[in-house]
Amino acid sequence: MDSCLMLWHMKPQSRAYRFVGHKDAVTCVNFSPSGHLLASGSRDKTVRIWVPNVKGESTVFRAHTATVRSVHFCSDGQSLVTASDDKTVKVWSTHRQKFLFSLSQHINWVRCAKFSPDGRLIVSASDDKTVKLWDKTSRECVHSYCEHGSFVTYVDFHPSGTCIAAASMDNTVKVWDVRTHRLLQHYQLHSAAVNALSFHPSGNYLVTASSDSTLKILDLMEGRLLYTLHGHQGPATTVAFSRTGEYFASGGSDEQPEVDFPIPPGRGRSQESVQSQPQEPISMPQTLTSTLEHIVGQLDVLTQTVSILEQRLTLTEDKLKQCLENQQLIMQRTTP
Repeated sequence: MDSCLMLWHMKPQSRAYRFVGHKDAVTCVNFSPSGHLLASGSRDKTVRIWVPNVKGESTVFRAHTATVRSVHFCSDGQSLVTASDDKTVKVWSTHRQKFLFSLSQHINWVRCAKFSPDGRLIVSASDDKTVKLWDKTSRECVHSYCEHGSFVTYVDFHPSGTCIAAASMDNTVKVWDVRTHRLLQHYQLHSAAVNALSFHPSGNYLVTASSDSTLKILDLMEGRLLYTLHGHQGPATTVAFSRTGEYFASGGSDEQPEVDFPIPPGRGRSQESVQSQPQEPISMPQTLTSTLEHIVGQLDVLTQTVSILEQRLTLTEDKLKQCLENQQLIMQRTTP
């Protein structure tokens, strides 16, 4: 919101770089595959390409007529795809630094656009409740996925390029096959809008970030929830696995970036990387510390209990649905 980019170094005590150039809130960032370039989109309607060093020099791309919501480099680093509130998806040449073409079939804001791993397809997610699949060469819309009941906030390709996952304000995550266009998986696990998701590089796991303030790790092979992570104090707005899959990072409206250790043997830990300088420790009375620890312990128990109740409720709903279906079948058979 402060119109700046912060480039954080993962080594302790390293200084963060602050890049200034955008004239309004920065909505999205993406590193090129080589790491030599960094793209950003903003509410000021521009896209900027930065050289991520101490100088923080950038080139401005202008063609969108409204807020830019998404920026994503192609796997070869030659192209960039952007999505905007002007209802278009635009493709740019990064080295020639020029606008190439627009994809314009969405009828509402476009929140996200991504290249497929091989760079031949583009997928986009929109407030028109659709996910659209595009052929980059022909610039045609190959298919529209219309199963979501509300705005589609985020979409991405599986590392294999054979399927896509989309997150929506209808609290669900859906996975489709891009060859048959069949809905493969449907997850309704969050209690509020799902804002972002990220595939693990292995393709076996998916992490989601939601306005219910939680992150969830899904096992795609088993089609089930693995972990629910409680760290953010407000809506979790973004999440991404590292290239190796060793870490994932999440951001939220609580203004606190976190780096998490995925699929841990015990509980999820996080390193909060807000301060670059060590601070003096603040002393706290022992009684207050123990009281707070007790409250946290009780909250953990409550969270686990609610989670178990949710699972039981889902099982009960499934059994009830099965009973009703069986009853209908019996009625149909007995009816002359």
